[in-house]
Amino acid sequence: MQQAYLVDAVRSPMGKGKPGGALSGVHAVELLAQTIAGLFRRTGIDPGRVDDVVTGCVSQAGEQSGNVGRMAWLAAGFPEHVPAVTVERKCGSSQQAIHFGAAGIASGQYDVVVVAGVESMSRVPMGCNRLEADIHGPSVTVRYAPGLVSQGVAAELVAARWKLSREQLDDYSARSHRLAGEAADSGAFDDEIVPIALPDDTVVDRDESIRRGTTVEKLAGLKAAFADPRVAERFPEISWSVTAGNSSQITDGASAILLVSERAAAELGLAPRARFAGFAVCGDDPLTMLTAPVPATHRVLDRAGLSIGDLDHYEVNEAFASVPLAWQSEFDADPDRLNPRGGAIALGHPLGASGARLTTTMLGALEATGGRYGLQTMCEAGGMANAMILERL
Repeated sequence: MQQAYLVDAVRSPMGKGKPGGALSGVHAVELLAQTIAGLFRRTGIDPGRVDDVVTGCVSQAGEQSGNVGRMAWLAAGFPEHVPAVTVERKCGSSQQAIHFGAAGIASGQYDVVVVAGVESMSRVPMGCNRLEADIHGPSVTVRYAPGLVSQGVAAELVAARWKLSREQLDDYSARSHRLAGEAADSGAFDDEIVPIALPDDTVVDRDESIRRGTTVEKLAGLKAAFADPRVAERFPEISWSVTAGNSSQITDGASAILLVSERAAAELGLAPRARFAGFAVCGDDPLTMLTAPVPATHRVLDRAGLSIGDLDHYEVNEAFASVPLAWQSEFDADPDRLNPRGGAIALGHPLGASGARLTTTMLGALEATGGRYGLQTMCEAGGMANAMILERL
């Protein structure tokens, strides 16, 4: 079995996912094409050596419906003989792309693979692919009668189960903005960001999403985003603490990573930056929906033969503040190692791009601190989660 190595990882800046956002004038295909092209400028290898391009994208509708990874590859001017596939595991789509790419190398199907992700939430709004249809079906509705709930309500259920207060959620959110701002201002993100050229020839090279100066006091003034009297009757334990301020931001963004086999690394003279120490994917209760990072973490630690204390960095996607806080409580994890450069609350959550974005940021942080192992896990709609352990080389 071959070992999969990570050679390089990049991402676009994060733009607000609404009309007028920094990247809202860029078609998703062009956004991903520029990001992948930036990856190859850095590595210097021949794109024709790539065996496959595995891309995460959640809202595969409209401008993102035509196998966006394939179109991005062609838009970048790269060889036509290289194929691509687009995968969807909700918020973990590009993390799943990493899993698939590494598994392809391990099985001998690939020697060189690009794994990537993209989501233009300003141009292809979240949920637009549902077409107002019942996406659960009657049997699922009966099984979880009177039916499944939104992710926002699930975040409230997580907060209630782990007894997390509104103040704790807001404090964590202010921390995310502070840490991301400090990282950006110190230049910590500079090496991971590929500047994106806009149609008017201006360039975006900084994250638009970070709100410096965010405080608990400012966040306390926001209204609960998902309060509903019918839901309150069903779940009286909910205290309605989830707001726009302690949730991830709707964002435009892309990310791309180059993976190679040991054989290809030697042949091409590449110096890998990391390898993978373990992978896992796990399901949990789809009603609470956001809790699967806990069993997924247990599973990947068992497979890797590691404990939480062996890890130098934990990247737990900040879909809502209650998710990383519940995870931290469950593992009694060191809070200083949890999302130390901020997360999706500050940087945003461009759904299909987030998995590879988290890996990119985590790798940079491990290198900056000299850490060896980093764990990444993401909650996903339907009550699922991916988890992986990265080992810096």
